[in-house]
Amino acid sequence: MNKETLNKLQFNNVQEEVQAKAIGNYSKIRIGELSPQTNLATVKVWQQETQEARLILDSNQHVPFMGLSRIDSLMAQVQKGMVLAPDDLIEYADFLRSSRMIDKFFGKNQYQTPLLYQYSKSLPSLLEIEEEIYQKIQHQKVSDVASSNLRKVRKQIRENEKEIQDKLTRFLKNSSNKEMIQDGIIVQKDGHYTVPIKISYKNKVAGNIIEQSNKGTTVFVEPAAVAKLNEQLIMLKAEEVAQEYQILAELTGYLAEKETIIEFIMETITAFDIIFARAKYSREINGITPKVNKNEVIHIKKGIHPFLPKGAVPLDFTLGEGHRGLVITGANAGGKTVVLKTVGLLTLMTMFGIQIPVQEGTDIAVFDEVFVDIGDQQSMENALSTFSGHMDSIASILNKVKRHSLVLLDEIGSGTEPNEGAALAIAIMEALYAKGALVVTTTHYGEIKRFAEEHEDFIPAAMEFDRESLTPKFILHLGESGDSQALWIAKKVNMASNLIKQAQKYIDTKDYQTQKKEFSKNEIKSEMIKEKIPTFGKRDRILLTESQRKGLIYEDSGSDNVVVYIDRDVVEVPRQRIQLLTMAEELYPEGYDLDSLFTDFLTRKVRKDLDRGSKKAQKILDKEMKKRRENS
Repeated sequence: MNKETLNKLQFNNVQEEVQAKAIGNYSKIRIGELSPQTNLATVKVWQQETQEARLILDSNQHVPFMGLSRIDSLMAQVQKGMVLAPDDLIEYADFLRSSRMIDKFFGKNQYQTPLLYQYSKSLPSLLEIEEEIYQKIQHQKVSDVASSNLRKVRKQIRENEKEIQDKLTRFLKNSSNKEMIQDGIIVQKDGHYTVPIKISYKNKVAGNIIEQSNKGTTVFVEPAAVAKLNEQLIMLKAEEVAQEYQILAELTGYLAEKETIIEFIMETITAFDIIFARAKYSREINGITPKVNKNEVIHIKKGIHPFLPKGAVPLDFTLGEGHRGLVITGANAGGKTVVLKTVGLLTLMTMFGIQIPVQEGTDIAVFDEVFVDIGDQQSMENALSTFSGHMDSIASILNKVKRHSLVLLDEIGSGTEPNEGAALAIAIMEALYAKGALVVTTTHYGEIKRFAEEHEDFIPAAMEFDRESLTPKFILHLGESGDSQALWIAKKVNMASNLIKQAQKYIDTKDYQTQKKEFSKNEIKSEMIKEKIPTFGKRDRILLTESQRKGLIYEDSGSDNVVVYIDRDVVEVPRQRIQLLTMAEELYPEGYDLDSLFTDFLTRKVRKDLDRGSKKAQKILDKEMKKRRENS
């Protein structure tokens, strides 16, 4: 089975889930190496295995898997001639014991699990080796009863150690030694029994200095009275190690002699572990055993993709019965791709012996090959566009496809000019059909929809879409054609109604407006000026960008310069150097006399102009005097 297909349909994720349920390391490796089976008889057997294992799990029984987690690495050590440690031997014995217990377990459940019972009957028993290990290895070490020589050596060690302890205890209790002793305890250092002596007395005690404390205040001395006994003890310990090694080597040798039988036991129990890993995952996803066929018929009842969140809408799907091709249409994000992935993954899971999350009555075809083209095929390395990537993938499929193949193509023909894309897509579908494949595609193109409606062995299908919430319902309706909902969605997001009507007109008539429109240069220029030159209102608060001073607009006639009131002075400033901070209506309350903002300044300015003999100021003053006379 094509690895890319397995990954795109997330079958690799399913494998990882099953691996996590296995106990043995070797079982996890084997699961990763297995692929969906294409032989109908094998798939039926695998499904029956899983179903029987599921019955055991559902009845809360536990298969006696013991010593399975590391058995492959322990066997490898034995094959390399290594001697196993006591705890490794116990784990090995547990594994051999599980062989007998699994045989008994399925013997009791033979009517419930007839197939697994047949497997267990072939498991051999190595009771003699098992009992030999349990007898000679106890409490994670070689037992005294393992051999008479070992028992004799350990007895001598105990007697030797007691004699040393007695002599050192007398040394510590001797009043003449009290001043020299740092602590009244016996300490074992580097295989020697010693007493802690103060550093200042290290040369006053007859014996050997074995070690000095980190702080340098204490030395650990082996008194001369026990030196010989300590030497004897070291020799006895070495003899003990030699005797233990001889027993461990002997037990390991028994296992090496039965290597072929033990390998068979490991493979058989590993097979049980894999079966129950599939059953554990099947139980986790609430799977059932579907019917299987080699007649190219898929009939899914209320199927759910195992990686969709809880509450996902189940899928009803039929293919191969009355029609060999299916074209799914509908809105973007309408669930079309989910249908492809669900059909593909449930098929692969069935072919892998996993129960699938469907309802009774589901029938799954066992295919020789499953091909898929889903997702963005763009490749930076090969300089392929998305369309080129899809075509490269489909070309590869066309070269390999044959009878008993399932082909799943997402958005076929998209990514290029619609007329060419649709024509190419139809030609591809015809070629796949001619080779005997079952074909499921998704599309937006009307020509492909029409092809499905007119072809005698193809059928259209539409994904239901909630027009109010603009969300997919993930419900597939066979025999119906869906549309992309583009105009409806545009209307829902308040796009101009005249624009939508125009788009519908183009869909119906293809009568596009193609006349050239003349644009006045003056219009364009005035529009540009209007956009380029901002105008200000009187008393707007502004910032002079060059000096970063703040002021108010005094007058803006629309020319290049603007009159501003700043630092109690009225000056003209280039428009480009002015930035609006706050508009006048935001600064002052309604009804506020805005002209009063500049009164004091104008008065001061007129006086200043009169003082310097300004004729313009004198004319303004004469005019005001004349006006006052007329009013009086």
